[in-house]
Amino acid sequence: MPDRTYQPTIAGLRAFVALAQRRHFGAAATDLGVSQPSLSQAISALETGLGVALVERTTRRVHLTPDGTELLPKAIAAVEAVDQFTAAAAGTGDPLGGSIRFGVIPTVAPYVLPAVLRGLADELPDLRPRVVEEQTARLVEQLRGGTLDVALLALPLDVPGIVEVPLYQEDFVLALPAGHTLAGKKRLDPSVLADLPLLLLDEGHCLRDQALEVCALAGVRPDLGQTRAASLTTAVHCVVGGLGVTLIPQTAVASETASGDLAIATFAPPRPGRRIGLVFRNSARHDEAYRKLAQIIGRLVSATGAVRPI
Repeated sequence: MPDRTYQPTIAGLRAFVALAQRRHFGAAATDLGVSQPSLSQAISALETGLGVALVERTTRRVHLTPDGTELLPKAIAAVEAVDQFTAAAAGTGDPLGGSIRFGVIPTVAPYVLPAVLRGLADELPDLRPRVVEEQTARLVEQLRGGTLDVALLALPLDVPGIVEVPLYQEDFVLALPAGHTLAGKKRLDPSVLADLPLLLLDEGHCLRDQALEVCALAGVRPDLGQTRAASLTTAVHCVVGGLGVTLIPQTAVASETASGDLAIATFAPPRPGRRIGLVFRNSARHDEAYRKLAQIIGRLVSATGAVRPI
């Protein structure tokens, strides 16, 4: 029998929301900055107090029970309400004057974060970013679940309840082994991809889908290599090793070609590319502040000269 006088703690609700989003105790504990035993105890206390099982624990993955699925939206709403209350109680309620949970996709993070974090430290000295690097689907899930505040990723998303602020457009370039016959070419037609072994990132990376879209728009069926990489850097190493070619964003060129073992070629206009933007929940009620943050990030990345501001 549930205890009708029981009042769940915010920590317990946060633990439930994080676990529901991650479906893994270790990953959820890391997001919350607590130990895995502490997270498990919080979930158990919440279940005991409510008198219902919220999750099914297996050796590999966590699943929500029917009760957990039904109660999750209410837990998310409660956590968001507390966050808004706390921000308002802080005085100005300015989300750019404290900690912010900042998601970034893996094909953006290593190439723009150094400039962005340095610039934010200068322009918003009170802001304390907590960076989370994940694939797009995970970031959107965490945004909607309230465990992230904003995220930097490829657009468009077209997800209900998520505001998109476009920041910049960047070209894709063709990464080749040094000495390749196409190295240094300036006006390639994307149709050349039909005759090259194209290396792709694993499923879930938006850059994989974008590369395939480039091929589709060019009307070619690429010779997909058997190698698939979990990161863009791994894909580049495979290119250097002679296993094929790959597409990389312009912001990655300086970093990935620094060793001198990688060559690039650029495409003829209209060059294939992607649009990057900052996204956040429209229910967060920080539209003005987050748009200010987006403007600053867009300016910092554009100052590198590798992108075109939107």
